[in-house]
Amino acid sequence: MAVPKKKTSKSARNMRRSHHALKAVNWVEDATTGEPVRRHHVDLSTGMYKGRQVIDIKE
Repeated sequence: MAVPKKKTSKSARNMRRSHHALKAVNWVEDATTGEPVRRHHVDLSTGMYKGRQVIDIKE
């Protein structure tokens, strides 16, 4: 079984974990509806993406 030779310092441990933080999601205002939407995602309420209809929405 592998056993570390030296104790990992708090600094080294925390530097290794620096990429584990959650990233903030970038929201933008939709050009047609004015609602906040995620970039590069289809707007599920209208079915629009980049100004064109890509999903048929049931009413």
